Amino acid sequence: MASRLYSRCLALRSSVWVSAQGSRHISQAASVKKTLEESEYDGPHMKTAVPGPVSLALQKQLGEIQNVQSLNFFCDYEESKGNYLVDVDGNRMLDVYTQIASIPIGYNHPALVKVVTDPHNLSAFVNRPALGMLPPRMFPEKLLDGLLSVAPKGFKRVQTMACGSCANENAYKAIFIWYRTKQRGHSNATPEEMTTSVINQAPGCPELSILSFMGGFHGRTMGCLSTTHTKAIQKLDVPSFDWPMAPFPKLRYPLSQYERENAQEEKRCLEEVEDLIVKWGEKGKPVAGVVIEPIQAEGGDNYASADFFRKLRAIAKKHGSAFLVDEVQTGGGSTGLFWAHQHWGLDDPADIVSFSKKLLTGGYFYKDEFEPDKPMRIFNTWMGDPTRNMFLSEVLKVMRAENLMDQVKRTGHVMLNGLYDLQARYPHLLSKARGLGTFCAIDVKDEDTRNKLILKARNKGVVLGGCGTQSIRFRPALVFKEHHAQLFLNIFNDALADMK
Repeated sequence: MASRLYSRCLALRSSVWVSAQGSRHISQAASVKKTLEESEYDGPHMKTAVPGPVSLALQKQLGEIQNVQSLNFFCDYEESKGNYLVDVDGNRMLDVYTQIASIPIGYNHPALVKVVTDPHNLSAFVNRPALGMLPPRMFPEKLLDGLLSVAPKGFKRVQTMACGSCANENAYKAIFIWYRTKQRGHSNATPEEMTTSVINQAPGCPELSILSFMGGFHGRTMGCLSTTHTKAIQKLDVPSFDWPMAPFPKLRYPLSQYERENAQEEKRCLEEVEDLIVKWGEKGKPVAGVVIEPIQAEGGDNYASADFFRKLRAIAKKHGSAFLVDEVQTGGGSTGLFWAHQHWGLDDPADIVSFSKKLLTGGYFYKDEFEPDKPMRIFNTWMGDPTRNMFLSEVLKVMRAENLMDQVKRTGHVMLNGLYDLQARYPHLLSKARGLGTFCAIDVKDEDTRNKLILKARNKGVVLGGCGTQSIRFRPALVFKEHHAQLFLNIFNDALADMK
């Protein structure tokens, strides 16, 4: 039965399984020549329940200082290696969540350790500059070697920021500035606009809007929160802008098997988008920009077809709205292409593309017309961190040297086929397996069962994360190989088999 269950995944030449204590064997992992980062550990090793006693003691201590209600457990990052996260109680876990999708090439990768230990880089770590005013000498070079070397098609300008939320927040500002400049026909504001802007009144503070989608997540700052529509706890008690919210298609998976039904749903949503743009214009709050994720991550790993995004892009152009693609979670290679929007096959995919997570810094790429017309309109003290750009340059070197994009596709094939098989084996628990590359997810029958399953898997040695109301999202590092995927599937099956 075990060999039949994973027959589709196991088109691998040889097999050696790396065991976690007590795990049921339902598949075998490929025997591969281990590279340096893979020689970390031979598998999970659990000593206590998670969180263990040391974690709980630290949680109590921290709880006297700040809120710890979202805390999972304390980590020993010095002992963590590659795809394995170690906690302070000595539990070693295969990490398939990687700090909410933000670890690109595993823990303590030698290439990144070398950056920190190189004495030539010492001043960069000691002195954090105000980049908008006093950048270091090597800053342009590092941007060219790093971010601009992977810029999306058609982009040659980038604005660095510290995180995904401030990337989107400032991208919204750039869109509003661009839109008002377009409305005026020039960039010079009137005296009345200058005066009224300071007291939060029109015309200086115009009634403009950003259209977003139900299920979207773009951050927790004030503007971003108005375009975030996932969990109530993120928005409760916080005022929001009166901006339009469109439905995101509710599709059936796999997309390729339900093209006709899904096309009808996508058509309905696109019609609603266009209707909202018209209505908001008529009510005096024109839609200056449209923001969307290629895959709605926090909202439940919701997918749409490439055709949906191509048509959405055309609608934004038709109505003169900027098109912002939020690649904070999808950017960096986990879908099998460096940018998820590359799957759409568009020559002109976006006006702005925001990023963070696996790129280790925040920011956005933008077209020339979104360049601020005056100083300090897009500005804060640090505007990112140049040491993050140093790390990114090394990450990109590793990605190219080890051809990690192809690796992601191979591993993703094993993961997704394995999830399909588990879904078939446990239909009372699992459904809707989906994914691109290793950017995969599966639904559990309800939220409570999902949460229990995540905890059960963690105590067996696998770190997972939830999203939406009942989904589990899988976000391994780019160095997650086929044998790691098979190990994950074995332990996940073990956890599922224990569910009552």
